[in-house]
Amino acid sequence: MKISYNWLKQFIKIDWTPEQTGELLTDLGLEVEGIESYQSVKGGLEGVVVGEVLTCIKHPNADNLKITTVNIGEEAPLQIVCGAPNVAVGQKVPVATIGTTLYTEEGGAWTIKKGKIRGEESFGMICAEDELGLGKSHDGILVLDDTYDVGKPVADIFDIENDHVFEIGLTPNRADAMSHLGTARDLRAGLIQKDITLEFITPSVSAFHVDSRTLKIDVEVKNKELAPRYCGISISGIKVQESPAWLQNRLKAIGLKPINNIVDATNYVLHDLGQPLHAFDASKISGNKIEVKTVPSGTKFVTLDGIERELHEDDLMICDIEKPMCIAGVFGGIHSGVSENTTSIFLESAYFNPVSIRKSAKRHGLNTDASFRFERGIDPNITEYALKCAALLIQEIAGGEITSDIVDIYPKKIEDFQVRLSFENAEKLIGEEIPKEIIKRILTSLEIKINNVTETGLGLTVPSYRNDVVREADIIEEILRVYGYNNIKTSEKLNASVSSSSRFEDHKIQNIVGNQLASQGFFEIMANSLTSPHYITLTDQLNKDHNINIINPLSSDLSVLRQSLLFSGLEAVSYNINRKRSDLKLFEFGKTYHAFGDKREEFKHLTLFVTGNKNQEHWQASKEKSDFFFLKGTINSLLERLGISRYSETPINNDVFSEGLTISLGKNKLLDFGLVKKSILKHFDISQEVLFADIHWDAILEVVKHNSIKFKAIPKYPEVRRDFALLVDDKITFESIYKLAKQSEKQLLKNVNLFDVYQGKNLPAGKKSYAVSFTLQDEGNTLTDKQIDKIMKTLQNNFETQLGAELR
Repeated sequence: MKISYNWLKQFIKIDWTPEQTGELLTDLGLEVEGIESYQSVKGGLEGVVVGEVLTCIKHPNADNLKITTVNIGEEAPLQIVCGAPNVAVGQKVPVATIGTTLYTEEGGAWTIKKGKIRGEESFGMICAEDELGLGKSHDGILVLDDTYDVGKPVADIFDIENDHVFEIGLTPNRADAMSHLGTARDLRAGLIQKDITLEFITPSVSAFHVDSRTLKIDVEVKNKELAPRYCGISISGIKVQESPAWLQNRLKAIGLKPINNIVDATNYVLHDLGQPLHAFDASKISGNKIEVKTVPSGTKFVTLDGIERELHEDDLMICDIEKPMCIAGVFGGIHSGVSENTTSIFLESAYFNPVSIRKSAKRHGLNTDASFRFERGIDPNITEYALKCAALLIQEIAGGEITSDIVDIYPKKIEDFQVRLSFENAEKLIGEEIPKEIIKRILTSLEIKINNVTETGLGLTVPSYRNDVVREADIIEEILRVYGYNNIKTSEKLNASVSSSSRFEDHKIQNIVGNQLASQGFFEIMANSLTSPHYITLTDQLNKDHNINIINPLSSDLSVLRQSLLFSGLEAVSYNINRKRSDLKLFEFGKTYHAFGDKREEFKHLTLFVTGNKNQEHWQASKEKSDFFFLKGTINSLLERLGISRYSETPINNDVFSEGLTISLGKNKLLDFGLVKKSILKHFDISQEVLFADIHWDAILEVVKHNSIKFKAIPKYPEVRRDFALLVDDKITFESIYKLAKQSEKQLLKNVNLFDVYQGKNLPAGKKSYAVSFTLQDEGNTLTDKQIDKIMKTLQNNFETQLGAELR
């Protein structure tokens, strides 16, 4: 939200610097995220002075150019080449001197330099009003009044407004502060706490009166729940034109583009008081009647942006007797708005149901300044006051007369809130005792009425515009933010309670795994749980019937909750590859969501994504591509770290992996991993291999819970290594060798390792060579050669008889 400092000063005549004011606003909970300077004429016309044209002759080399000499108050006049048809001797003109920077309407900048134009030197520029940013005319140079002194800065002639604009990160609960009035009200309360009491000036409506009753527009509110209050008035004899400079400057300062004096007046009151208004061309209201109602679902309606929209049966509409004219509180219609031909208007000021407005804005994808305020809850009791302010402003800048009484349909007044404050509870929540007189002063400065005072507390009435202050805790929060969080003393003691928790808790195991993956070069990602329903079609492993759909999705690409973490991870992989980061090791802890009939279930997963090279390119190391075995080693080390062993591995056969393995423990599947199929990668424009592991985290936790830590002494006796070079068939895997070795010697064989594989020249067709090491150790004695030879002979015999292996 943008707040103009000059605009704030209309309510409070504060003389602080913008920085001081921004600091106080932040302390009050209206966090100032930045302060920008604003000038009604960009650059402030710095370097532009009043000059007098002394001579003006035709350019010898161009028919449309003239050579002038201009006195700007310096020792010698300047020679300036000018192309304006109206330049003449004796004129007082604005001159942009060498080094002056001028700005285009779009914000572009150019600097005046010494130059030659068609062979003649030019030492400046005589400016038109659009070149200075003072208007739009470019028919000729701007001729100034003869009374201005030569050399006088042009910035001193024109009323250039310099302002500072606060960018406030407003929290959703502070609907009351969505205006300059609301911000000024908070600022005043903060100043009072600093013993600075300033008058709070609000716009006067004492001049409001009805001139005649010649244009009566009847109003009927057919849905009073959706429109608890509706006000309106007719104004005739107006002239639609540009707004005066002061009004345009106010709107431009906060980033709004002026349109015409009627629309600008409604926008001004919106940001001034926080009350949205809407002006209808009275001549386009059929039957001179307004009906506030819902219309049948499917009704077509064209909004101001020219888009035809299909209305919902719950959309509240402002209609005449024939047609809808406006989506209430959201957006006007193209056929009933104010145009340059408008001479009479019906001005609307209303309080609409916040939930209704929020749903309508969401349904139609519209987010306007009006809906932003209505859906958070505006002040229901400022409606008529704001209408009078707007009517007086329109009369001031567009002329016209008030030609009807104010229509105010308010069948059930929205009452202020009654809250009881206990001094004891305030002290408990705040952490220290705030003097009672300060508490009362703070509440009064916030326009919270004190009804009664007792020794134990206060009876309070909270104004209805503070719809976020309805409980005692809310009152205490208001006291604290105005008193100042920084004024609460910090305890010199640090208190902590010792928690008793299991070492198997989810977050503890997650930290162990996350730290290990990070140490291996993996980076954690966090993807959106919302995803595209189209991803379901990429694999048979997911079922469309299990989708959980979002009722009001932000877009079609974010309309369902994900059933798999694969696709969001591939989005991240694709995003990085497209930005020249093709060597990736990523992991994500996340949940999947499934609908099983009427049941909704979620499951936690850990996914790994590996693609590209293992390590960054370096002169001391050659590139080494990440492969299936790299991912398998990562997974094995994770399982080992968690104390999970003796699991089984079976090949995967599905349409996600081109090849891969499933790791199970008994009947429980722990994870799947392998190479993602190219058909899936193609959908994400990924041309390189991607390795993916989907770890069922809930299953992992269940296994880890039953693990126990076993301790054993470090062996005193040395281990022995023996190697075999085994010639085996292509189909023989290392796993079969490993399992057979472990079965053959269960006590003394500690480790079996494959350290080389060879296949090719000098080997028979269909054969390969495995170089396998065997580590033997007796924890109670030193192994003898006889024991070692016996074990190795047993292993050799078993390999030869059961696997058909040969020693090379």
